[in-house]
Amino acid sequence: MTLSRWHLHLLSIPLKKPYRLAFGDVTHFDTIIVEVEDKDGRRGFGEATLLEAYGGGSVDGAWAFCTDHVSALCGLEAQSAKAELEKSFKQQAFAVTAMTAAIEMLQGAALIAPGNSEIRVPLLGAVSETEHDAIPGEIESLLEQGYGTLKVKVGFDVEPDLARLVVIQDAVDGRAMLRIDGNQGYDISAATRFATEADPEGIELFEQPCAADDWDAADAVAKVSRLPMMMDESIFGPGDIIRAADLGCAKFIKLKLFKMGGVEKLLKGLEQIRSLGMEPVLGNGVASDVSCWMEALVAASAITNAGELNGFLRAVGGIFEEPLAVENGDLVLPAGYRPVLDHDKIAAFTVASAASGG
Repeated sequence: MTLSRWHLHLLSIPLKKPYRLAFGDVTHFDTIIVEVEDKDGRRGFGEATLLEAYGGGSVDGAWAFCTDHVSALCGLEAQSAKAELEKSFKQQAFAVTAMTAAIEMLQGAALIAPGNSEIRVPLLGAVSETEHDAIPGEIESLLEQGYGTLKVKVGFDVEPDLARLVVIQDAVDGRAMLRIDGNQGYDISAATRFATEADPEGIELFEQPCAADDWDAADAVAKVSRLPMMMDESIFGPGDIIRAADLGCAKFIKLKLFKMGGVEKLLKGLEQIRSLGMEPVLGNGVASDVSCWMEALVAASAITNAGELNGFLRAVGGIFEEPLAVENGDLVLPAGYRPVLDHDKIAAFTVASAASGG
């Protein structure tokens, strides 16, 4: 299978409302869509949505990598192209993953081929209200929509965060599990306070309260926490998974497709987490339809808890001809579903484009 042409699209996709994170509000997705075609006309596509705090590097850097490399990849066999891309994974993980996933789709990898049965992946619902009076109404709405796991962002100011958590726990009243995400917003003192003072009732996990590269903080907080800990932004591949297991600083490890170098490597990473005695979590809240679809296919065979692959719900619109569907809190892929990019929708969000090949 020889790669013959690439099409690249740099998109700015507005969100329905700002996504509030500890390091700032996200108002739009900076998304690179890559399309690859072989000489027989078969096609695949992949995605990278850049957010520097998640370790993806800059938008300009990822776009430059893609545009600089597609010409050299044209004419290569698919396996050779993937091997060439892998050399740059540490420098441009998100861009390399997007291009590798597109090749995997082109190759017809089993995980991203149309299935013969419906796939349903439970998603988590996001608690975004910060005003105490508004929280109960939002939670009732999420529960009515069928969400059994709710995510709460903290990492802003530990005392108000703890107070808001109490309101949320009272409103939920045991009807859903809670995931608490620090998004690297706390220093070790604040993280320790949150982890020791929060009531563990109904809390599934406490995610990445300190900086991604501060493994000493992760270890220290885990040693005193009343809450099960999860690492996310710290994890880029098998070596980091082993490090977390050796330290014993996490019960859960979350993976995102963007950070793993491809769909096949993502599945291996999830299997590795479980083999080392930890529980894998999967999904990206800052991603468009493409990545969420691919992660859903992996989740269907490798995950037993709620998926975090809900970024597509935040965007004002998707880029598939047949949009991803959510029913009773589940992402639903009909039997035989294989998405097709809608280039009119892509054009509406396009900032720049490039192409290479015949």
